[in-house]
Amino acid sequence: MSEALGTVIATEESPSTTEFSFVVKGKGVRKGQYVQIRHGAGMLFGFVSEVIKSNRYFERAESVADFEKGAGMAAQFPADSWEYMVAQVKVLGVFMDKRFERAFIPPSPGAVVHDAEPDVLRSFLGFDDKGLHLGSIEHHDVLAKISLTRLLQKHLAILAMSGAGKSHLACVLLEELLSRKKEDGRVAVIVVDIHGEYAGFSHDPVFGKLTTVVEGQDIAIPLKKVHPETLMEWLPYLSAPQRDVLRHALGSLRESRKDGSGYSFKELLAAVDEADVSKDEVKRALKRSLSELKRYKFLSRKVENPKLASQIKPGHLLILDFSPIDSLRKKQILVSLIARRLFSLRKKGKIPPFMLLIEEAHNFAREKAEESEAVSRAIIETMAREGRKFGASICLISQRPVNLSTTALSQCNTHIILRVTNPNDLDHIQMSSEGIDARVAKSITGLKVGEAIIVGEAVNSPIFISVRDRKSLKREKGAPLHQQALEFEEQAERKAKNAEAFL
Repeated sequence: MSEALGTVIATEESPSTTEFSFVVKGKGVRKGQYVQIRHGAGMLFGFVSEVIKSNRYFERAESVADFEKGAGMAAQFPADSWEYMVAQVKVLGVFMDKRFERAFIPPSPGAVVHDAEPDVLRSFLGFDDKGLHLGSIEHHDVLAKISLTRLLQKHLAILAMSGAGKSHLACVLLEELLSRKKEDGRVAVIVVDIHGEYAGFSHDPVFGKLTTVVEGQDIAIPLKKVHPETLMEWLPYLSAPQRDVLRHALGSLRESRKDGSGYSFKELLAAVDEADVSKDEVKRALKRSLSELKRYKFLSRKVENPKLASQIKPGHLLILDFSPIDSLRKKQILVSLIARRLFSLRKKGKIPPFMLLIEEAHNFAREKAEESEAVSRAIIETMAREGRKFGASICLISQRPVNLSTTALSQCNTHIILRVTNPNDLDHIQMSSEGIDARVAKSITGLKVGEAIIVGEAVNSPIFISVRDRKSLKREKGAPLHQQALEFEEQAERKAKNAEAFL
């Protein structure tokens, strides 16, 4: 048993089966620390939710004010010897017979409180020796190693305000997934990279050989592999007659290209013209809508990039770099395309279990948006509801949880939350996550950069961790702001000198 931290005291409301307080012995207790008490044949575990410092000499404001007019309270009385601390503890459960259960009897006043033993704490929180090392427990020499299955099978959401460390945490997660041994179970990883923040993996001496990067403008898929229903999902504003014409045109092309030669967009438009429809305006309106997809230049006759069936491999990372793409609608269509292909291939067993990580997920699964402005929302919600049965996991990263689909977010059974200050986002997080109580919600705004709260399926109890340093090379697209500013001015000066020399 570790050194004693203090003694349980009796107050008006405690000790109870949910909380107790103890007088601190010395100064070795911190908010967020885990403690334990001998409890019958087992061990009661708790979490220090608050630490209060008190002193009887300074309880009456008028007395303190009178004495401070002179030499002061401390100069006339032994005030220091009356100072003490009281720690308030939330009861988490009882460890007995190598299993955990709820506390049905409160601890006794006078019971001695000890620091939680590391081995029992690991077991109590549900850590796995072969799990993903994301960081460490604050105030304890215990590594936060989270079970891969518990973290990802029922999906994961990483939520935080801008600059709180979301991408850093995501990179740590990717490092752990790419570093796993075959015998421990490996998954494939696909990242929708909006700003080129994960480019460092392809240049890293360790992870580079496990990483493939596909630029957004190079993504392509043969038109023959796109089902009519998928095209209609990308063009939700089509009328019923237009949908009939499109379905008929695609059907006729498939029938005439059974040799597998495929067909181009130009041939699709020609097939629309040949459709047996009395109203030409139906064809013209449909061709205008199809022209929008043609401008995006990702539907081809034969070219396929990436080749998901062969490039999705266990322990490998595929980065889809969307940073060169300006159109949000094109990004949404590409996410819809990739996600549907991945889910279909996984259900058929043609690719290994995978995790699809989507940065800025609120842009691809918006809560309040017209169907035409959220074409990727349906497949993300479908994967969130059904993916766990097939080994298709999603990780949604967002700095605006209030704009993220409630359906998708509520299906993410584990939330890793870094600092959030927006009241609307906080309310949305609390409503969508069953593991967040008032104590945890209150702590979210006070988190520092690099600190996180893990709640939900992956752990037995909400935990606070310090995210570990990343091992991979950090190399984002774009130079630092000060360097960009300097280069701009230097370039402007060179142009001015050249113009002057020319004149």
